[in-house]
Amino acid sequence: MLAKDPLFLVVAFATLLVLAILMIGIGGFARGGEFNRKHANRIMRYRIGAQAAAIVLILLFVWLRKGAI
Repeated sequence: MLAKDPLFLVVAFATLLVLAILMIGIGGFARGGEFNRKHANRIMRYRIGAQAAAIVLILLFVWLRKGAI
């Protein structure tokens, strides 16, 4: 069962972290103003880093679990 697989839980957490960072970025963009000018690029860099880590974890999960079925 996937819910008990520790690597799956790490992948799920990483994916949710990307979603949270994306929502913060979209919220800042929608609000605009000083917050967006001050933090938009930093939030985008955090999202790209989190996405890269999530993709690596997903690929690792698929690679390690491909023969487990």
